Amino acid sequence: MTSAMPSPSAGATPDTPHRPVRAGARQWAALGALTLAVTLLAVDGTVLALAMPALTADLGATSTEVLWIGDAYSFALAGLLISMGTLADRIGRKRLLLIGVAGFGFASLVAAFAPTADWLIAARVLLGVAGATLMPSTLSIVRNVFTDPAQRTRAIAVWSAGASGGAALGPLVGGALLEHYWWGSVFVINLPIMLLVLISVALLVPESRNPAAARFDLVSAVLSVAAVVPLVWAVKHTVKTGVDPAGLLAAALSVGAALVFVRRQRTLRTPLVDITLFARPAFTGTILVSLITIFAFSGLLFFFSQYLQLVRGHSPLEAGLRELPATLASIAVVVVAVRVIVRLGVGRALAAALLVAAAGLGVLALAEGATGYAGLAAGLILVGLGIGMAFTASTDAILSTVPRERAGAASAISEMSYELGVALGIALLGTLHMALYRAGLPDLSGLTGPARDAVTDSLAAGTQALAGTGEQGSQILAAARDAFAHGMQVTSVIAAVLLVVSALIAWKVIPSVRRS
Repeated sequence: MTSAMPSPSAGATPDTPHRPVRAGARQWAALGALTLAVTLLAVDGTVLALAMPALTADLGATSTEVLWIGDAYSFALAGLLISMGTLADRIGRKRLLLIGVAGFGFASLVAAFAPTADWLIAARVLLGVAGATLMPSTLSIVRNVFTDPAQRTRAIAVWSAGASGGAALGPLVGGALLEHYWWGSVFVINLPIMLLVLISVALLVPESRNPAAARFDLVSAVLSVAAVVPLVWAVKHTVKTGVDPAGLLAAALSVGAALVFVRRQRTLRTPLVDITLFARPAFTGTILVSLITIFAFSGLLFFFSQYLQLVRGHSPLEAGLRELPATLASIAVVVVAVRVIVRLGVGRALAAALLVAAAGLGVLALAEGATGYAGLAAGLILVGLGIGMAFTASTDAILSTVPRERAGAASAISEMSYELGVALGIALLGTLHMALYRAGLPDLSGLTGPARDAVTDSLAAGTQALAGTGEQGSQILAAARDAFAHGMQVTSVIAAVLLVVSALIAWKVIPSVRRS
């Protein structure tokens, strides 16, 4: 995110070294197209949260399938981001972005009309593959379009607002659509937006690439996938079923692939991932902070929409509107992001943002066990402010440490930590929440077998199974809602503690040099 487009009269390519150039109207318009793309990706990562009850009813999805529907998208993204980021540096960031936009539209159409849960999971994988081409391309293009430091930070703030605001906007978009249409509409809406992005990128965004990029190393790409995906699967599998040979084998495969991958990168003249970047404490610390932050945030957000519908009794649209404070707060950060980072420095700004978000999660933990909306709104505002600023500061820190010809690879590492955090957050915090929910259920021996299995599987399935079963069913359903809310409170507290730990790491490791 640190370069600018040269004027048409200049003979330089976007990767030609030159002094910082102030961006004009065309560059900011290009940023708008890129931000729209990343906003849609972020929306797609969370829009299904509100649709989960409808999915469970329509497709007969089990609790395991529900988790995989949420995870598959992020797993595919995390596994392919490094490869796609380096590929963008090689073949052209704009070219790969256009391919990804078209692929994302096609995958959205497949997902919208999925007849079974397995079909939808496969479609979500395709969306993840297409998304992996988009995320690093948009960020590295921003890196190459804005060379002026102050404008770069402001552009990163706008891009980050698209990512964080989009994640929070997903429930609202989903709620508005589900109020009038079937659950597949949350995917159909992608098509016209992606068409607009496709046209805007083609007209406004300049092509850029790494002129010194070597031949794409397919072996390293395969190793990077083998290092990420089995590890995520092993974590999910072990949390759900306990330690067994299958989980240990997957973890061992991941570790082995990671070791071979690192060794190979050290021998290549132009590696897929520049391992030397991790020798910089600021870079490594920022990646770790991003991973922990998204882990805490996404695991909670995935179940919060269900909490508003299943426990509070709101419709999908009402639930989405009640999550709006987080969206607005994360977008409002754009106004103050540059000033805060200039005044405090990146490390301190990031630490302060994470502490604000942790305070918001603490407020949510208290409000989830109480009545009324004011407490939830206050917590969401704090979370939105903190996460929005954290996205901006961490992205700025990462991209400021690398030369712009390697922007795609660095962006991919940054986005991989983001998507891996999403996947692990849903897997671990989501599984913990389900365990707490089941532990808090009352005696279900008075229910029939199918009803008992439905309540144990999830609150969404239990709500459907107990509808119209009389006073006994109403009492059990009320107790199940209390168990769900208690699980939300515990996971909110755990997420808040993780953000405090992340803030301490940011404060100690990431430099806070003040800018002029």
